Amino acid sequence: MNYEIIPKSEFDRILESQISYYNKLEIYAAMCRYNCFVSVKKAGSGHLGSSFSAMDIVVYLYLMELNTKEVGFYSHERDIYFSSKGHDVPGLYSVLFALGLLTEKELLSLRRLNGLDGHPDVSIKGIEANTGSLGMGISKGKGMAWAKKFLNLQGRIFVLTGDGEFQEGQIYESLQSTAHQQIENITVIIDRNQYQTDRMVDSVNSIEDLEEKVSSFGWFVSRCDGNNFYEIEKAIEESKRVIGMPKFIIADTTKGYGLSFMEHPIIDEKGEKIYNWHSGAPDDETYFNGIVELKNTISQLLKEFDIQPISYKIAEGFIKSSDNVTREYVTDAFGKTLSQIAETREDIIVLDGDLSADCKLRPFEKKFPDRFIENGIAEQDMVSMAGGLARIGLLPVVSSFASFLTSRANEQIYNNACEQTKIIYACHFAGAIPAGPGKSHQSVRDISLLGAIPNLTIIQPCNSEEMCAAVHYAVEESPENVALRMVIGPSPGRIELPSDYIFEPGIGTALTVGVDAIMFAYGPVMLHEALTASDLLLSIGFGLKVVNMPWLNRFNQSWLYEITQDYKKIIVLEDHSTFGGLGDQLLFNLSQITNLNGISFRKFGYDDYPVCGVPQEVLKYHKLDGYSLAKRIGGINIDNFHHEEVYTVEAPQ
Repeated sequence: MNYEIIPKSEFDRILESQISYYNKLEIYAAMCRYNCFVSVKKAGSGHLGSSFSAMDIVVYLYLMELNTKEVGFYSHERDIYFSSKGHDVPGLYSVLFALGLLTEKELLSLRRLNGLDGHPDVSIKGIEANTGSLGMGISKGKGMAWAKKFLNLQGRIFVLTGDGEFQEGQIYESLQSTAHQQIENITVIIDRNQYQTDRMVDSVNSIEDLEEKVSSFGWFVSRCDGNNFYEIEKAIEESKRVIGMPKFIIADTTKGYGLSFMEHPIIDEKGEKIYNWHSGAPDDETYFNGIVELKNTISQLLKEFDIQPISYKIAEGFIKSSDNVTREYVTDAFGKTLSQIAETREDIIVLDGDLSADCKLRPFEKKFPDRFIENGIAEQDMVSMAGGLARIGLLPVVSSFASFLTSRANEQIYNNACEQTKIIYACHFAGAIPAGPGKSHQSVRDISLLGAIPNLTIIQPCNSEEMCAAVHYAVEESPENVALRMVIGPSPGRIELPSDYIFEPGIGTALTVGVDAIMFAYGPVMLHEALTASDLLLSIGFGLKVVNMPWLNRFNQSWLYEITQDYKKIIVLEDHSTFGGLGDQLLFNLSQITNLNGISFRKFGYDDYPVCGVPQEVLKYHKLDGYSLAKRIGGINIDNFHHEEVYTVEAPQ
């Protein structure tokens, strides 16, 4: 598929035209939406709804308000803008491209290795702050504003937040302290598009009355239509006249503004509004229809203002991943099994952190609405609530992305565990794949964060069968807390377990035979690469025994001794940092049961922050794909083998 983009020269031509600046802004924003739409389609994933709702705000700031065009993007005296929510970064990239900070190649490398990260990262030109777990932005902006005053530097701070983000506790800490510290050179703008992921904010966890709440903390608050340049200008000019207070602008926007099919939610069977364009890329037909509509919008504006039509430029397309393998979503089995068990276990209560659809909990939510608690984007509150439920005798299942749940609420998880109750933590999006969203979502430290808690078992199933067994174990058999670690994307290939496989605590299972080395791995992504390496090594006469080890911090030492006693080469393949993962746990247990003299013990995993990109290129970059592993283990020349990509490009969130 070929793509057409609008080159920078056309943006320059619009700015040089003799029409009013309001009209220039309108055309400019429509052109940026077009390029944003193309870049997300090419990436295979991204956030269009938020990018389109915030586009007019971003365009106004960069063209009309920020002083960077006078002092430069790298001046210490510059105004600083960044997004706290981060989902809207494809839109920001399109603006930075139009301004000349990003190249065409960079714009079209969204979510690719050495390209643009799926969430803001300061390694990219024009990005002022990384986005992490939601809620950090105002605090970070406050620090920048305070530093400017302390260093006697000019320049203001503008922070864009999301409305769902206002469920995070840190937001309210930052509102209070910013006003108390009398930091006045900061303006926060909330993109009030009414939706978080696929549901209305006020139905998930209402943040109203927003004006009254924020002003009560000591902020000057104004409100505007965030998709109307006249009103944006009016609100910003009004806030600039205020002295001695931080400023807050509520920008009421339409999620997906600028494309008719993205502006309107669907209505489900309960009459609830569901928004389908929070994340993901359009299919080919929808993409074509969207391109036609966006081009028509631009053409009509140009005709209205008597400006020559836009010249589009052909850009390079992309090759879709191979689809000749059997994939599965292990998370489907999680949601299905949990719902089945809950039919007879009325004590099961599910708590969700605004990720029910991604975490495959919609069936449970619909089947047991009275036992489903939508807590919104507030992990600490959610986990401590689970602690209270457990203290009264219920069995809470807490569900969110691993990178947010295990880090932001780590103290709360620890506190709950101290009470000797039982809670199940469903840690989705574990590991580095899918890698498109970037390091804020790639969870490669969760095992180490949970591993120090004495009464908590960590399990990562490799397929649907093992996931079903793991959920049953967690609910019905485990005497302690359980963290279920799950890959959220499709498996690169279904992992086949032996026909006589039994899910037993602390015991793994061999998937291949081999006498030269033994490799322990877990989860569908890394086991796929381990099996690929085993096949390649077998071709040169090197036998690698691959062991599926779903128990990441619990071991049957008799089994462990038996399976390793004949091997002088022991390898652990981590879907995690090389620090604090299965490898460290395994090495400690081996040291308790055998003499390790003469044993080669190696850990392969992430030694640095994981990079952003499509799965296979990210694994290859970190030398964790099957071909690189074969070379690292047996010195095999991977160039002699045909390499077929088996991962899909699409990624959630």
